[in-house]
Amino acid sequence: MGKKIIVIGGGAAGMCAAVYAARNGADVTIIEKNTQLGKKLSMTGNGRCNFSNLNMNAGMYNSSAEKRMKGWLSVYGVLDVINFFKSLGIVIKSEDGYLYPVSGQAQTVVDAFRNELKRLGVKVVYGEQAKSVSVIKGNDAENPDNETYSVVTNLNSYEAERVIIATGGLSGAKSTMSTGDGYYICKQLGMSIKDTYPALVGFKADDCEIMPENGVRCTAEISFLLGTEVVAKEYGELQLTSDGVSGIPVMQASGKVVRLLQEGKPIFASINFFPDYDEEDFLSLEKEMLRLRDNRSLLEFLNGFHNSQINEMVIKRMKMGSTMKMKNISESMVISIFDSYRNFKIKLKDSYGYQKSQVTSGGVSLGDIRDDMTVVSHNGIFVVGELADVDGRCGGYNLQWAFTSGSIAGTVASL
Repeated sequence: MGKKIIVIGGGAAGMCAAVYAARNGADVTIIEKNTQLGKKLSMTGNGRCNFSNLNMNAGMYNSSAEKRMKGWLSVYGVLDVINFFKSLGIVIKSEDGYLYPVSGQAQTVVDAFRNELKRLGVKVVYGEQAKSVSVIKGNDAENPDNETYSVVTNLNSYEAERVIIATGGLSGAKSTMSTGDGYYICKQLGMSIKDTYPALVGFKADDCEIMPENGVRCTAEISFLLGTEVVAKEYGELQLTSDGVSGIPVMQASGKVVRLLQEGKPIFASINFFPDYDEEDFLSLEKEMLRLRDNRSLLEFLNGFHNSQINEMVIKRMKMGSTMKMKNISESMVISIFDSYRNFKIKLKDSYGYQKSQVTSGGVSLGDIRDDMTVVSHNGIFVVGELADVDGRCGGYNLQWAFTSGSIAGTVASL
């Protein structure tokens, strides 16, 4: 019989670790506090599961992880994930480098994992929450390789030669039960925990801000400002809601912005609703529109200029009446209205929090984790996935990390 391994957490990283360990002949048990495996994975990518990206490089990850990611990705990169998914029988497609299952269903991936785990004889314990991991000393207390471990849950205790902690972070809907249990367990084992923040998340606007009554999507450039300093700038499809701003460009910048907001810094989002126009093109557009200053109302005048909800939002921001006749509005005021479409500022007050974030920034310090995912102080304990201080941009990078860390840990643990 191979090594006896307990994997705490049946998410993407935990299931991947279990598969690799079991394929190497290990006796694997997954302890999952949910009633099903891969709950969060089944919801990822709006239910489509963007599991990796052909444009894979270490620069897509947080600065504290970037140097280590280069080495980890050289061991297990995007091509390794592709081959792994093929081994599970999942047909893959690329959309501009973003990798998805052809089925377009994240549940396909979860089912493939579950079927493989069953085929390999991996035992799954549902409905139990791990509370602690402790060391049971072997015959030679001076040899850490001789350690065995006790995993205590709310209902039972288990012994194993190797323990892979894959409990995830704090991010996710209530149904995923992402409550950060692993941070407490790892702290008990002597690991340092970096401050955590919700990442890949949208932001709430200040209560005084004017926002569209109904949600609206548009392609725009968004800059996040601390005074005159541009903290981050992104381009893509924004989602403006009655109380805030979201969308992939916002999520990409959220890692930096969340930290500043939690420090109490005043952060503004500045939106350019005409990102594809340079200065010269926009000046030409203004001149064309100025020719239409006649008897029509301001709302009629702006009808074809941009989305109707954005137009109404701009008019309210400028404190103008939508029925005002254009012939009664000065040219300089009309230009001010146009310019507001290129620099529409929204004061932010907070993020939408962990329950609406896709990943957690921060976590177990990488200084406590070796290249093979073992914990520095315990050769038989591994930390993988979102629990570690690694977070990436939108686009499959966080699932790549889950599979990279899980595969390395599962392989090494089984040796």
